[in-house]
Amino acid sequence: MVIYSLNKGKCILIEINPLEQTERDNYKLLIGTVVPRPIAFITSEAIDGTINGAPFSYFNVVTADPPMLSVSIQRKNDRQKDTAKNILAKGNFVIHIVSKDYVEKINQTAASLAEDESEITLASLTLAPSTHISTPGIEEAKVRYECVMEQHLPLGSDGQVTTDFFIAKVQTMHIAEEVYDDGKIVYEELAAMSRLAGNDYAEIGDITTIKRPD
Repeated sequence: MVIYSLNKGKCILIEINPLEQTERDNYKLLIGTVVPRPIAFITSEAIDGTINGAPFSYFNVVTADPPMLSVSIQRKNDRQKDTAKNILAKGNFVIHIVSKDYVEKINQTAASLAEDESEITLASLTLAPSTHISTPGIEEAKVRYECVMEQHLPLGSDGQVTTDFFIAKVQTMHIAEEVYDDGKIVYEELAAMSRLAGNDYAEIGDITTIKRPD
């Protein structure tokens, strides 16, 4: 760690080498600075038919042509999480945008359960059939994407895989009528929640509109 200043001491900065820190120390800094992060609640189907559900905040849009989303699923104690295993086994899954009215139920699904136990049941969520893939979504979501796996990239260092990175191709979008307005999304009706660090979430607050230059 190096402390230095810019502008004759007006700005004090701390330089941190991530290679000199533990994974946990880097994790706390990353999730505390890369904020707010959108939350993907993912339903996936196990080989035995169990429907699992879990939230992930390493999530974003990849491209609109064709529509693709990405999600990064961290391994725990060198083991793949159930969601990653299910995606690899079945090749399809559903991504939901988490809204304020059911975020507490989504938080419950972060509990560690056995592979044959469903977080959907634990959180009293309601399954909704998909139209183009085998895995169902949940009725509570105002936006859900039926997805198929486009690419899987194992990530890590020193020969150890720590993360399963997925790129998903969107097959179908399901959007609640109150959220949809002439091809655009009504932010206030969607009431999307985002993740900060620790136990903290954030709502969409004041919106600043800045016109892009020509």
